[in-house]
Parts: sequence; C-alpha cells; structure tokens
Amino acid sequence: DGGGHESSLRSGTLPVPLIVGFGEACRIAAEEREAESRRIATLRDELWRHLSGHLDGLILNGHPTERVAGNLNVSFQGIDGDVLLNAMTEIAVSSGSACTSSNPQPSHVLIAMGRSDKHTRASLRFGLGRFNTQKEIEFASEFVVRTVNRLR
Repeated sequence: DGGGHESSLRSGTLPVPLIVGFGEACRIAAEEREAESRRIATLRDELWRHLSGHLDGLILNGHPTERVAGNLNVSFQGIDGDVLLNAMTEIAVSSGSACTSSNPQPSHVLIAMGRSDKHTRASLRFGLGRFNTQKEIEFASEFVVRTVNRLR
C-alpha cells in the first residue's frame, strides 16, 4: 500500500541503500554458509560433549547427527524445569521453541518425539550463531554444569 506510483505496483521510492545492503548480506551468507555451519556445529557438539561428560541424566532431544548446526536441545532428568530455566541467569536459553515462547505448555515437538511431560518441561534449548565464540561455549557449559549440580 502506498502512494499508487506506477499503476499501484510500487508504493514509493525504494530504499536503495537497504537493497544494496541486503544483496551484500546474501552474497556473504552464500559465500560463508558451509564453513560457518561447520564452525557452529563444532561449537554445538562441544557444548553437548561437555554437558554430557559432566552431568548424569541428560537426554539429547533430536537426532545425534542430522540436526540444525546452531541448535542443541537437552532434557535434564531429576530437576524442575521452571527452577532450571529461572536459574539460567548468566546465559540466554529457552525451554521451548522461539515461536511458542509465550506458551507455558510443554513443547509439542518434544512430546511428539516421545519425551515425557516431565522431561519436556525440564529441557533447555541452546541457540548458537555466527558470533558465538569458543570462550562463550566454555563459559555456558561450565555455568550449566555448576547450576544443575547445585539445583540437584
């Protein structure tokens, strides 16, 4: 909707700098996608190895290898999910998908995967991205291990 320019096919002057910037972002993403995906997957796998190597009662939610590079979802046995999420004061995690963050119900995806209501509620979703570093993964994994041990 707009000013009716060009027989109502265009609403007004297009933001040329934004268009050029978006094009450049697409070029960079295409050029770096594979290497960046491998780097992020390596960080994700390191986070899982540290957590599973230092905590008992973890359940990996999802396929062990066929997964999105920047996503790790883990259920923590023997811990209350609300208490766990509220204790994550030093890192940004969630207990469900981003699209249902306002819904207090357990994840329908984890339920469909066969997880119990209790395990679904005691799960954390770690999202990793382009700007995450090795040092942040080390900090997050140590923080989660320390916090889970304290809560248990």
